[in-house]
Amino acid sequence: MPRLSPWLLCVFLTACMTLPSPAERRGVADTLARMQGWHALTIPAGAFDLVAYLPTVPTHAQRLTIYLEGDGLAWITGTQVSSDPTPRDPLALRLALAQPAGAAAYLGRPCQYGDAESSHCPSRYWTSHRFAPEVIAASDRAIDDLKQHFGASRLTLVGYSGGGAVAALVAARRTDVERLVTVAGNLDHQAWTSYQRIHPLTGSLNPADQTEVLHPLPQWHFVGAKDSNITPALVQSFADRFPAGQRPVVLIKPGFDHRCCWAEQWPHLWLEIEAR
Repeated sequence: MPRLSPWLLCVFLTACMTLPSPAERRGVADTLARMQGWHALTIPAGAFDLVAYLPTVPTHAQRLTIYLEGDGLAWITGTQVSSDPTPRDPLALRLALAQPAGAAAYLGRPCQYGDAESSHCPSRYWTSHRFAPEVIAASDRAIDDLKQHFGASRLTLVGYSGGGAVAALVAARRTDVERLVTVAGNLDHQAWTSYQRIHPLTGSLNPADQTEVLHPLPQWHFVGAKDSNITPALVQSFADRFPAGQRPVVLIKPGFDHRCCWAEQWPHLWLEIEAR
């Protein structure tokens, strides 16, 4: 896990008081990646150009883990939509950088990291249509490129928050995913919007509708005991949709919430997955 510079710490600590520009938010990700010898790569992926981060020194591996980012800065307030969904603190990137062993890469979501101003990135793609068919298709295509870049044949997908939904929906359409892992993952957005009493994601696919396809896939779903956004009950209700013999593992972490303390503890949590 890289040690954060004073500048990065300042950005993280003041994020709730000031709103960094999209360029400043991109700079946070660039700096985190550079500290670990990673670099950015823009992948043309059909309807969108997606930004990935991966090691600068080429690594070939049969098994590759790809981390998918959360929804980012989708909303400024409960009623004001953000003009750019680039995350203030890219937690999925920090998870990828903290993986203690094995090949890893990171994939951002549509319209993050500088693409939001383009004509094909209206705000519906980080609100009602954040898990739309074209979003999942673009992520799937970008994963193909990353897989080819590493020469990998088997994939583990790790999704944080809304990235958990993307990871599950992508896994449901592929045959090369051997493990699905989510961290505070939004695995049933219909149940989530009902619980949060917010507008339904009318243009989005729902992972909860894919449980039959996902039955054979080994799954681990981490959730914080103190998470009031994606609660343990929401994650458990997704797991309960599966037959008893194929039920995903739900790992509820005491003291954790939606953001704390996943990146800091990820090396230990990763080894917990590897040991199962």
